[in-house]
Order: sequence, then C-alpha cells, then structure tokens
Amino acid sequence: MDPVSENPSSFQPKRPAGLKLLRNTPPLGFQNLTCVNETHTGYRGWLVRRVCCLLFVWGCEVHPSPAGDIRHRVHGSERVRQALMKACSPDETKAMEQVMPEVRSHLGRLLTITQTFISPWLLRLVSWMLLKFFSLIFCSVQVNLNQMAALHRATQLKYPLVYVCVRQSGIDQALICLTLFCHNLRVPYTIYPAHFRQTWLRSILQRLGVILLPEGCGSERDAKMDSLYSPVMTSFIGELLREGAAVSVGICMSGGHSGQWLARVHQAISDGLVPDVSVVPVGISYDCLPRYFTRPQAGLMSALRFAISLLKGDHRGSVRIHFAQAFSLKEMCESGKCRVDGGRPLQDLLLTAILHDRMDTIFSQKDVSWLLPPAVMPELSPADRQQTIALTLHLMYSSTTSMAIMSTSLVSCLLLHKHRKGVRVSMLCRDICWLLEEVLFRNTDVGYGGSLVGLVHHALSLLRPYLLLAAAPPTGEPIIAPRPDPDSLLILSQHCDSLTHVFIHEAVGACAVSAMLSEVVGCGGGGDLEFDVVLGQEELTEKSLQLTHLLSPGFIPPCQTAHGFALDVVDSMVRCGVLVMEEVQKDTPVCDFMKRQGVLSWAVSDNPDQSSDSDCEEPDARSYKLSQPSQCPELLFFLCSLLSVRLRALCWALESLHYLPSPITERDCLSQLHAHLKNRAQLDKAHYETSSIDLVRMVLRTFIDLGVLIEDGQREDVYLDVSPLFSQCAHKEKLLQFFKQFMYN
Repeated sequence: MDPVSENPSSFQPKRPAGLKLLRNTPPLGFQNLTCVNETHTGYRGWLVRRVCCLLFVWGCEVHPSPAGDIRHRVHGSERVRQALMKACSPDETKAMEQVMPEVRSHLGRLLTITQTFISPWLLRLVSWMLLKFFSLIFCSVQVNLNQMAALHRATQLKYPLVYVCVRQSGIDQALICLTLFCHNLRVPYTIYPAHFRQTWLRSILQRLGVILLPEGCGSERDAKMDSLYSPVMTSFIGELLREGAAVSVGICMSGGHSGQWLARVHQAISDGLVPDVSVVPVGISYDCLPRYFTRPQAGLMSALRFAISLLKGDHRGSVRIHFAQAFSLKEMCESGKCRVDGGRPLQDLLLTAILHDRMDTIFSQKDVSWLLPPAVMPELSPADRQQTIALTLHLMYSSTTSMAIMSTSLVSCLLLHKHRKGVRVSMLCRDICWLLEEVLFRNTDVGYGGSLVGLVHHALSLLRPYLLLAAAPPTGEPIIAPRPDPDSLLILSQHCDSLTHVFIHEAVGACAVSAMLSEVVGCGGGGDLEFDVVLGQEELTEKSLQLTHLLSPGFIPPCQTAHGFALDVVDSMVRCGVLVMEEVQKDTPVCDFMKRQGVLSWAVSDNPDQSSDSDCEEPDARSYKLSQPSQCPELLFFLCSLLSVRLRALCWALESLHYLPSPITERDCLSQLHAHLKNRAQLDKAHYETSSIDLVRMVLRTFIDLGVLIEDGQREDVYLDVSPLFSQCAHKEKLLQFFKQFMYN
C-alpha cells in the first residue's frame, strides 16, 4: 500500500478518488476484464475504438460442444435402464401396461435436459452483452493473469476441468464463464438447479450450456424425490465429461444438495468414462454486490429501479475472481487426503458437556453427513458418499479461503464490531491500517490498492446508503456510524463474513477466554470481569473445542481434526498478543497456583462436594495470562464480536422454540424462526444483523444436529418436532447458558 499523503482528518466524501486507480491501473499482473480497447484486437483506427468490444468478442475462441447424440447415449446407459425397470415394476394398484407409458413419458421430459449445448454465435452475443452489463454495475472485474496461464497449462493435460465456487449470488457462474471465454478457455456447462417457467428463457439458457431443473420440478428437493432424475443427471454429467466438456458447479454452505453434483463427477471416474478430472476451486469477492442479485425481486417496478440505478452509475464496486490451483480428483481420492474419519453426531459430542459437564466425548470429529443425505443419490455406496462429503468440505474451505478481502469488508467489520456507536475518520483510517496488516500477516489476499484515504473514500462511497455521517465540532471532521435499521446492518454483516473466516482462530479463542473469565465471575459471586487471571491450557483447549463443534463447514481446514484446530486456536491467541505464557514454579501444582490467584480450578468430578489431592497430580502443561489486562479487553471484545452474531442467533432461536407448533415442516419452521428473530430484533431495537435468513438456516441445522429438533422423514415432507429432552425447561436453560457463555457481555 502506498504511504498516506493526505491528512485523514481532512477527508471530505465528494468524489471517489481511488476509482481511477482501481479501474485503469490494475497492479501486479491483474487485468480488468471489462476494460476492452483496440489493443485487444488485431486492428487499429478510430472506427475500431468504437467497436473494439464487439471485435474482441468475435475474435475469442469458442470450443465446440460435444459431438454425437448424448440423449441416445444417456437413454441407453445401464444406470438409466436399471432405474427405468425399477420404476416400471408392477405394483398392486396398476398393471405393467398402465405404468410403462407413464414412466416413459416422464423419462422423455427428463431427457430434454440432455438437449443443453453451447451455441457459438449466441455465446459471443451474450458475452458482449455481459461485458457491457458488468461495466455498468462494477468499476472493475479483476482477474490474475498468472492464474489464467496456469489454467491454460492445466488444459494441456487433456482432462476435463470442473470449476467449483461457493454460491453467493445469481451472477457468480456467469462471471466465471465470461472470464474463461475472454481468455480463450473452454466455457463450461453451468449447473444451475433452478426452474424457469418462461419457455423462451429456458431455451436461451440451454443454448448457453446452462443445465436447469427439468420442467415440473420447482426445486432440488422436488427433483430428488424423482427416482429417475438422479440416474439421468449422473449419466448426462458423465457423458459431458467423457466428451471433454468443462463443468461449473456452485455449492451452498448451508444446503444439503450441493454434494450430489460432485458425486456425479466422481462417478464418471469410477465408471471409467474419464481417466481423471481436474478440479479448480474459484473464489469470488465483491466490493458491494447490488441487492438485486442477492435478493432478486419480481415485478416491473423493481426491474425499473434497478435499471435506473445502472444508468446513474453510482456506488459501483469491484470484483476479484481468484482461480486456485487445479488438482487431480483421482489422485486426491486415491491418496487418502480426501476422506472423512468416522464422525459422531453433534449431540453425542456436546450433550454430555452441556448437561453433565463431562468433557470425555468432545475430542471426536463431528458428523456432517447432511451435506449428502442418504435420500439424495441412494445408489451411492457408503464409501463413495463419505468421499464425496470430504471433497465437498475441501472445496468449501478452498473456495472460501481463495476469496480476497475487499475494502468494504474492512470498513464494515470495524464499524459493526468495534465502533458501533461511531468513529472519527482519522481513527477509522488508523484501525484500517492495523486490520490490513493483520490480514496480510495471515497470508490472505486483498482486493484493492492505492492510498489509504482513497481506499477509505472508495469504501465509504459504496457503503454510504448504510451509514450515518455527521461533522464533529470544532474541526468538522466526519463521524461515521452504522445506520441502525435492519437492511443496513444486514448488508454490513454480510461484508464481515469474509473477515470472520480470516480471524476464525482468534475469534474462537477470544470467545473461549471470555467463557472462562465469565466462570470466574460466576464463582466469585458476580461483578465485572476480572482480566488479571491465569488460564489453564487444558481448560482453554476444551472451551475452544466445544465452540469449534458449533462452527459451520468451511471454517475448519478439511485435513485437520477439531482437536488440532482447538490447539491452534490457543497458539494463535499467543501469536496475536492476547495471551502470554505464565511461568509457574515446578514444585507448585497449577491448580493450587490458580486458586491463590483467584481463578476457578476445573476438576471433572461427578460429585462436586468431594475433592482430593488427586486433582492436582497432573498439572496443565502450560498456563496463560492476558498480555495487557488494562488494554486487552478492547481487542478481546472485538474478536468475540465476530462470532457473537451467530451465537446470539442460537440464543434467540432457542428462546423462541416454544412458539413453534408441533410437528412442523422444515420449510415452515425456517420461515417462522426467521419471523421470530426479526421480531426479537425489533423489540430490542438492536442486533438486526442476527435475523438474516442464512443465520436461521445455520441455527436450524445446528438444532437438528444437537437433537433439539427431531426429523421425521417418513412422510412426503420432512417434519420437525422439539425433542422431549429439550422440552424440559432445565435442559433448555443449560443449553441456553452454554451458548451465552461464549458471548461477551
């Protein structure tokens, strides 16, 4: 970053000074995809400068679609024939002659998916339109040229490429396809499991290689209930890869259906259709994504408002697309790197610690079989299912860690988690410098450049609709604070998610330290937190491990155990300066030393009234103290606040369980919990960011895994019911206190 040449206190938000640098001078080998000029064509002249984008698009190479009749090969595949025979087997109500025409007619509708192909002239036309469109909504679309060269080398291996990204919006995979097209790489078939009623729109998308849900299926959940859908799609994906076509897959962090597409890719290797597949994790970072793409609204007025905002050209952010190193799927699976060791349900790991204060079960791995439930692709063997789950976890983590940190993420995080009541711009600039150094220290890429004031100006211009600005007398320096309304806080919180992944070790460690300090206060009869205390390594690791099990997939490295992650959490607290190692005399048991310091000694015992010297026979390997008790709380509370949004959502949802009818469908439970969290935020007039729909999905998944809600899948839809165990107020209160202990007060 360039040194600051301006005085931060003289900052006046008039025009985005940093946009010129971000748009026209991408540093360090980055290219702005939307900046097309005559140098990208083989021609020169004043006329070329006016049609250079069209000439560039028509000069890009378009790889032909797979040749041959894929529909015929899919229909004749062994997998589809076996599924067809099983579906046509006579039952007690219908004869074979009545069933066969119905099944074959339904199979014909499913096989219309195989008519998807890539039309060269339509691809060029849409690519030209996308270049113009993205230049209106983004000031730049940054791509690393070195990564594109690596992709060209990967294509020389003659293996099909599969691009995998974490789904954030409806334009993620369009950006991937456009980037590959502009660099003369094969445009992938895009798996977009959505339903479009407009026949003309479905026809256009299918001619662009977009694989949609079949007609009559409103969602992936409806499609998985069809016994013929999975065999047809598995055979179709296999035939595409067999012909050398590339595929683009978007996985969802909270959904249980994303793993099925990776399973179908792996099945193509197992069936011998392709010798290997190169998988490319893709990370996409947005400065400020237009809300129309995150929450698309139907209707003429919403489309008109969106078009007006494009014409105005205000508040345009940038995009950074990161293509990670391609890896061999076959080598990954055969080497044993991509595997899931026998995990245990979350309730088996944590319930004994929550209800009985026993820690002997928390050291196992958590089961995440919901990423590919047995109802999805039931033909998979248990080994293939576990391998696909491990691959999904690996790609979730790889795609997430590939995302660059944008300037809006830094500003949103500081305003939401450190300066919620407002901050002067000069102090905000200093904090951004500190936070930027911490991000770079963790080997995380940033998606911006330029002077500090220009970057802050750029971020504030993008976030201005969600902020309050005032002038502080007597200098008139701006004071900035988050706008206290639900929409603004939700947007700012979404920008903070990427930084939560970067500081996840420190955030978990800070919450564990806060929980231990709260226990000290509880044992001392209440009062303020006491920071000048000694913390044992074993207890700190156990607290970190408990919170680690509550994290969603994508936070923990897939090749690391939860216990290893918890040990790294303690080490990270020392590296970042929050904790320092406390030296204890060797002839003094740690527990006695801690008691003299006024710290609770944790001893695992069924009877708390009984104590003996045996509790002190095996002291902790290490003990720690807060490095600067007088200054540390500010940093500690900032790190705790990164996870407080998720923990608060768990607490509020648990308190709202008694409002739910029983039993209730999973879809209705999700909507009603969402309504309860929004009402709670309205009553408290604070923490509106806790009521996002993504957090509600995370809460629902956690409650099912913990056994708070019991699934009943015997009916047509999945029904949920509160378990008898947590219908008891005492157990519900213990779980609530378990969540609250990690939240700073």
